[in-house]
Amino acid sequence: METTCEVCVVGAGPAGLTLALLLARSGVSVTVVEKATTFDREYRGEILQPGGQAVLDALGVLAGARARGSLELTHFQLVDGDRVLMRVDYEAFPPPYNILLNLPQRHLLTELLEHCQRFERFGYLPGNKVTGLVWEDGRVAGITTVGRNEKWTIRSRIVVGADGRYSKVRRLAGLPFDRMDTYEHDLLWFRLPVQGRVQPEDAVQIVLTDQQPIVVVRGYGDTVQFGCALPHGGYPELAKHGVEPVRERIIRALPAYAPLMESLASLHQTSLLDVFAGLARRWVRDGLVLLGDAAHTHSPFGAQGINLALQDAVLLHPLIMRALSTGDLSVLEQFPRRRLPGIRKTLRFQNTQARMLMSKSPLVAFLRPRLAALMPRTPAFPKISAYIAYGDPEIKVRSDLFTPDSSEGVHAHH
Repeated sequence: METTCEVCVVGAGPAGLTLALLLARSGVSVTVVEKATTFDREYRGEILQPGGQAVLDALGVLAGARARGSLELTHFQLVDGDRVLMRVDYEAFPPPYNILLNLPQRHLLTELLEHCQRFERFGYLPGNKVTGLVWEDGRVAGITTVGRNEKWTIRSRIVVGADGRYSKVRRLAGLPFDRMDTYEHDLLWFRLPVQGRVQPEDAVQIVLTDQQPIVVVRGYGDTVQFGCALPHGGYPELAKHGVEPVRERIIRALPAYAPLMESLASLHQTSLLDVFAGLARRWVRDGLVLLGDAAHTHSPFGAQGINLALQDAVLLHPLIMRALSTGDLSVLEQFPRRRLPGIRKTLRFQNTQARMLMSKSPLVAFLRPRLAALMPRTPAFPKISAYIAYGDPEIKVRSDLFTPDSSEGVHAHH
């Protein structure tokens, strides 16, 4: 089967669907291809920083996504035993985005997709894997896909690879990716229901332990999400011993959560996140552009992933509009030029953060609590906190490019 559109987006994650909605609201024909058939799966990064909330609100999807179910968190803290070494109060930021929002990703993606589907010129192909790129006159002119019972050729003027950290589009386009194994750990994630008298903090917490840190996040729907840091490649060793050492480690570090550990019965309840950072050497190639994790991959520390992906989409939107109206696809090269300095800054910052939290060095272990206590008193601290919360303040939704009444979806089937 064959279809044509102006822009084909591969990957229905936050970056891909946000870009698709920006383009649909600007009168562009967009087709989104997604290999999964449903959004009902386990996601890890679901914390939405203020900058990401602002983008979604400007697009008219924040209220609807929140109404599907979300949880407001008031602060971030770094904890060592009974001591809070560092605390960032989000309530100190200017309203209305002065919270951390724990928003289940399926709620966000469902809301974005429903807004996209109001537009007649929007197409969605779930359950389709990309098998190749269509080349014409030395440039990318579409993709081929395979689904359960069908094959598609989607011809488009621009292809966007928003298909995540292991991007197939990036591989097919031959764009080299530099994986930075600067992190000496992986994260074992699991979610447990809150029971009895356990009162989770309204916070994202990093808890320092005598081993490696534990991330604790109060979750939507009366749950708590735990992320236990393991040595890089250490899962096979852990698997030999089963779930018991994980339970013991949490009970020792966080006695208040001991009652929840009874419901952690097996390692099958956990998922392993391979923690790495990386940068594609090129984000653009004749008619093709990479977005979000496909272009730049980050560690989960600082909960930056969704913020960065949404701001990528906002920055790319006017460049695609210009490329489509002028026919000059080299305009897309401005995207990495404009975005890379901020992305490199975030990678450097996350790297420093991880070294401080994860280092096994006795000197760092000795200095860690002292540095953490000192940091909030430095003049740089408010700036760093604001950068984590908002990302690049210059990136704003270009609603002037939207077609009249596009918020109502006038091009849509009512």
